[in-house]
Amino acid sequence: MIHKTAISLAAAAAVSMNVVAADNVITVAAVEGDATAALQQAIDDAAGYKGKPVIIRLSPGNYEISREKSSRHLYHISNTSSAEENPDQTKHIGLWFRNLKNVTLDGNGACFVTHGEMTPIVLDGCENVTLTGFTLTAADPSVPEFKVVAVDRNSMTVEVTPPSQFDIVDGDFNWKGEGWQFAEGARQTVYPEFAQVFYPERNVTYRCDTPLKGRKSARQLADNIVQFFYDQVPPVHVGEVYQMRHGIRNEACMFINQSKNVRLENLELNFLGNFGIVGQFSENLTYDNIRCRPRLGSGRTDAGFADFVQMSGCKGKVRILNSYFEGAHDDPINIHGTHLKAVGSTAPDKVTVRFMHGQTYGFDAFFKGDKVELVDRHTLNCVLPATLRDARRIDDYTMELTLDRPLPEGISIEDYAVENVTWTPEVEIVNNYFARIPTRGILLTTRRKALIENNTFFRMPMPSILLSDDARGWYESGPVHDLTIRRNLFIECGSPVIAITPEVDRFDKPVHRNIVIENNRFIITGGTVLRVNAADNVTLRDNTFDIPAGSGITADSLVEAENTTGLVIENNRVVTTP
Repeated sequence: MIHKTAISLAAAAAVSMNVVAADNVITVAAVEGDATAALQQAIDDAAGYKGKPVIIRLSPGNYEISREKSSRHLYHISNTSSAEENPDQTKHIGLWFRNLKNVTLDGNGACFVTHGEMTPIVLDGCENVTLTGFTLTAADPSVPEFKVVAVDRNSMTVEVTPPSQFDIVDGDFNWKGEGWQFAEGARQTVYPEFAQVFYPERNVTYRCDTPLKGRKSARQLADNIVQFFYDQVPPVHVGEVYQMRHGIRNEACMFINQSKNVRLENLELNFLGNFGIVGQFSENLTYDNIRCRPRLGSGRTDAGFADFVQMSGCKGKVRILNSYFEGAHDDPINIHGTHLKAVGSTAPDKVTVRFMHGQTYGFDAFFKGDKVELVDRHTLNCVLPATLRDARRIDDYTMELTLDRPLPEGISIEDYAVENVTWTPEVEIVNNYFARIPTRGILLTTRRKALIENNTFFRMPMPSILLSDDARGWYESGPVHDLTIRRNLFIECGSPVIAITPEVDRFDKPVHRNIVIENNRFIITGGTVLRVNAADNVTLRDNTFDIPAGSGITADSLVEAENTTGLVIENNRVVTTP
């Protein structure tokens, strides 16, 4: 088990003495104590190579990195926390790569252990950077867990899973870590409590009400054994595992900002808190053999506070290959752009736009020379393509865009949103495994060529693949124009298994188009395989549907479609299983 080490300036200084540069390799040795300063020094030393290829190579061992010794910097990260949830968006950064080129961090089997809520790794303005060969975990994961071991009418007894930490003061229970705590009760924090329940026999999790709500008191019976008292115990059962969190995405696991040609490969990510890996306005990102899952043998069932991989406003190619995603609190993969709502116009060729969802704001979403589309917020259809002559930021929520042509006459500007077409990627999601997820498997909204192939989706309770697009809710853009979904295995997933459902409230013409779903196998327990709306040229062919005998499911019931043209269903095979 990874041990918790003392943190001191003296220990950090001792580690720094072990940083040695030899040719184009910077070697870092692991020792006891806080390694945050030593690791950052190695990165700073790499900057001295001024773009020449350099490797930072770690010696095997544990490297403790802490919020206390972290670098502080203000970053606004898409889909994290709102200003109301988290007024200070300063991130606490362990390893900070800034404006570096041709750098490889070779973990060589090392393990980073975080202490406190923090952003362990940031790549900002980097090019040709590879991170490989390390494990990332947390000494105090901000998703504590417990297993129900006994229940009676008025009490529930649980076994808290290490390394989850708690305290009990005068019968009042709080979850805690290094510098953070959350609870509801007499010492309620500003954070609420959220929960998921894990069923070991089926390897599935579902979102649920917290079983700690309504507790009257708690007492510790033994190490990691706690008894909670109620007027009436909630509907829990022995053997269930509950994963708890406070819901504020105040940090991220990794942040890749305005960078190019970044590779993450051969990584073991045992805890991604308090958000996942975020690529934001970056180009050509590859994730190969990353394993987002609890550490094997640890007893933990959760590996992520929210999403695992979130790509917002990226371009070039996003490739996610040969990877394993198990145990998140939200979607494993979400690739999208952002619609900014049009809120005004000061000239015929100018439009003022605004971030609308509270958890996405504060960064430049447009740049001079970008191609954009003015989109009807209700139909999600383009009414004006344009190129930006200028993009001026007004404040954290608002930008003014100057177009190369005038806006259409007579429109009500607030009925429209603007998408940045330049910052949309080609996508490959190939040979991955998804399980123990409470939501969807893949959310994809990009107009460029995309491939989802040879993946396994195990018991997703919501659509395994969702093609959305909206400009009135999350404001996540945009249309899908060229997608192939083939040779995937869907095992007992929720209905519909694949949802092509842009969020339109007035249909004009199709939003998504040119989607081929072929040579997949669907093991079905109920519901539909495909739900499609507002789409054109959708093909479902050469798939196999395994349907349980006596279920009453028919081939005709597996597809639901409306407002769809060019729907082709052919050569699919229905197999009845015992």
